[in-house]
Formats: sequence, structure tokens, C-alpha cells
Amino acid sequence: MRQSSESRRSTSAVGAGRPDAPLVRRLTAGVAATGEPVATTAPFTGDALAVLPQSTATDVADAFAAAREAQRRWAALPARRRAEPFLRLHDVMLSRRNEILDLLQWENGKARHHAFEELLEAASSTLYAARQAPKVLRPHRRQGAFPLLTRAVETPHPKGVVGIITPWNYPLALGMDVIPALLAGNAVVHKPDNQTALSSLWPRALLQELGLPADLWQVVLGRSNVVGEPMMEHADFIGFTGSTAVGRTIAEQAGRRLIGCSLELGGKNPLLVLADADLDHTVDSAVRACFASSGQLCVSVERIYVHTSLYEQFVTRFGARVRAMKLGAQLDFTADMGSLTSQGQLDRISTQVEEARAAGATVVAGGRPRPDLGPYFYEPTVLTGVTPEVPLWRDETFGPVVSVYPFENEEEAVRAANDSVYGLNASVFSRDVRRARRLAARIEAGTVNINEGYASAYASQGAPMGGMKDSGLGRRHGRAGLLKYTEPQNVSSQHVLGFDPPARMSKAGYAELLTASLHTLKTLRIR
Repeated sequence: MRQSSESRRSTSAVGAGRPDAPLVRRLTAGVAATGEPVATTAPFTGDALAVLPQSTATDVADAFAAAREAQRRWAALPARRRAEPFLRLHDVMLSRRNEILDLLQWENGKARHHAFEELLEAASSTLYAARQAPKVLRPHRRQGAFPLLTRAVETPHPKGVVGIITPWNYPLALGMDVIPALLAGNAVVHKPDNQTALSSLWPRALLQELGLPADLWQVVLGRSNVVGEPMMEHADFIGFTGSTAVGRTIAEQAGRRLIGCSLELGGKNPLLVLADADLDHTVDSAVRACFASSGQLCVSVERIYVHTSLYEQFVTRFGARVRAMKLGAQLDFTADMGSLTSQGQLDRISTQVEEARAAGATVVAGGRPRPDLGPYFYEPTVLTGVTPEVPLWRDETFGPVVSVYPFENEEEAVRAANDSVYGLNASVFSRDVRRARRLAARIEAGTVNINEGYASAYASQGAPMGGMKDSGLGRRHGRAGLLKYTEPQNVSSQHVLGFDPPARMSKAGYAELLTASLHTLKTLRIR
């Protein structure tokens, strides 16, 4: 694994862009927090990074009360007015990009080009939602009971105060789930992860500069065992991104309260390389698909299935490309991959790889920590010969580790891809796009990419993104990403004739008339 002298210097001398106390105070201003503050750690160095305020159960209740008061005024505004600050936010985020790229690297440890990819997703999703909200959220005419006689109008109403819980791995992009909730007329109480809270709160500070009422986006900080239950008690809807185990608990609690929830959970995402795939393109794409943000990405690839005719070539060339990747902690675009985010991540990933190795797996590339670069660095790792008895075969790794397997035919490939409790993301590589699409339709995953690892589906803002099976409920992006934060109301008015027989007509005669009318409407294709 290459490491330049520039990389060695940067690991010991990173300093530019480090969040100082005034920045921390600015970003956490208004956070509902009376608990004991905590310090976060910089993944690149292991040193203390920022001291954050922490919330109590009482703080959570107060945040919901303030949000509920602000929501009534906000919901009274037309959707076009609500969209105005968010349309401006897109440009401001891009023009001030170095601020957030530094924050993302310091808090998360990812390489700068992966931080930039996260910024692009955040800006694009904001622009899409802000432009679409006035159209999607306006009242729409729907088919009524009787043509001309019934007028049905569907109106989406905000749910009220939405609770949103976001993780540490993509704190900016996933934190933007707050935006469609606000656009839909809700207020939000947001709990970002402590480790990357500043990155999640950066757009909130920008929006307040752009005129968003401060009380609409409430923030609580703290461990889930302190603030999680109070959020579930007060929220009118819950959005969560994180582990499947926690997602199940949230779904159970939401069910008891009869409120909705949206859950994006784990994944063990497969990539299929068909016999006619462009090998050069596939290898290049697979590197990013597996190792973006050090593999700490819910849609990243952890399993690769390669047709036997290409298997040896693929493993050789893919392994060489991975071994040539440069790791580093620089706050510039020179590193191919950054650090893991925590000691817990490093421990889990090291354990999975060592268990697979002990069971006979072959390490083609990587397979070891790199404490010489920083406390949580781990080499991008490629394994072959992984067998079903080890956790790496089925469990989500959530790190820079991928296992490669051969297959003989498409039926075998589809079975292998679907042999998982998860169904978040998948990829198919083939020169024949029609063939790849037919195969993709048989894969049990919420998003499937053709000749790309994850970005083509994830970045398609107009299409829904989410998981099947144990990978979750609900969708972000597209119309679904806005409408999930609303309650649809049907208001229908009846005109001229109603559902009772006209005067002097018997019920039996009216039944005959309606029967004949329905046949006529079908013939005329009106219903």
C-alpha cells in the first residue's frame, strides 16, 4: 500500500481547517442541551477534536415544544415561500465547500474526494427537493366516484414535528433528510451522531443565515439511551438511518404509537460481473464501489461475483489496483482513501478479516491495520475463498473489505446475490445493458446500478432510494422522499346527483341504472 512522504508529513502535521472553539459555538448555537458536555476524537490523529453540549430528556421535550409552536406558522406559508432559503442553500454550500470538506475530514476521517462526493449529494438533493416541493405538495385532482358529478382533491398535509436520527458515516448527506421534512411544512427535531455533529449542523447554520426561522430545525445531542426514548415519545414521524437492530426497535416503538417511520438500515451489497463486462471499466468502478469513505457507506459493495471466464483476470487486476491505492490524512485530493472513524470500527473489521483468514480465505490485497498512518487506518482489503461459516460471508462489514467469488451462469449469480437478509443496493456489469437490466430486475435490492457501483442510482434524485428485506422501510429522494413526511387528505364534493335514488325512482331501478352506467363507462374507457 503506497504512502508518500507527503502523506507521512500530513498525518503528523494536519492542522488546517481544524474546528476551533468559536466554530463549535456557532454551529451548536441553539442546541437544546443542559447535560454534561463530551469531547469527540479526530480519526486522523486520535486527539481530542471538539467539546459538544449534550441533551437530557427534558431538553428533548423542550425542543419538541418549541418546534411545535414554530411549525404552525411555517405550515401556513405556501410551499413556494418555504422553498426559497433552500434554493439559495444549494449555491452557498458549493461556494463555501472548503469549510464543510475540512469538517467532514476532521470528524469522519474520509478522503477529501469522498467528502466532496458527499457534498455533491447534499447540494443536489437540496436543489431537487426545493424545486419539486411546490409541485408535489400542491392539491391534486383525483378520479372521483362519478365522472363530472364527483370532484375529489388530494391535499398533502404536514405530519407536524418530525424526529430525524442520522449517523456518523455520511453526516452531511444523510443529515439533509431534514430538508424535505421542512419543505413539506413540518418542523424537525434532529439528533445527529456526536462524532460528526458539526458536519450535520453546518447546513443548519447556513440556512439560518439565509432566513430560515431558528426554531424550525431543533437539535438535540446525546447518546441514544438518553435521548432516543424521549424522541420516540414526542415525534409525529421518525426518520432513521443506521443499523438493522436499532431500526427494528424504532419500528416496534413507532407501531405502538401508530406513527410512521422511515428506516434505511444495513446492507451486504453484491456486484455481478458478467462474462461480457468491460474489464478495465469494471475494475476501476469496483475500486470506488468498495472503498469510498473507507467502505463506511451503506450502499458500498462487499461481495463481488465474477463469471468464471473473467475471474482470474479480475482478481489479478483488481488486487493490483487496490494494492496501489494511497492512504493518507491530507486535507487535499491526493489520498485515494482515508481512515476509519473509530476504534470500534477498526476492531470489528480486523476481527472479521482475521476470522476469515483463519478459516482459509486468501488475502489478495490489504488485510492489516496501518497505525503508522493514524490510529484507525486499515488497508483496503480484497479476499478470496471466504466460506459460509465465517461472519464475513453474511454479516455487514461496513469497512474497506470485499470478498470475490466465481460463478458459472446467471442463475447461480442471481441466487448468490439474493442469498442475504439484506436488500439495499446491487450492481451488474455487462456490455449488454438490456441483458443487465433483465438480470437487475431479479435482484432483491431497492437500487440496482448498471455498469456503476452505487452512484448512478443513489444520485438519481428523481428516483426513490431505499432498501428491501432487512435493509429498511420507506424511501428518500424523488416524490416519495417528500410525500413520506405528509398525511394525504381526500376532500370530495358531490354535484347534481348523489348516491341516493332520484325522486320517484325505486332503489331497484336505480341499481339497474348504475349497473348500465358502469358498463358504459368501461366501454368508453372513462373508468
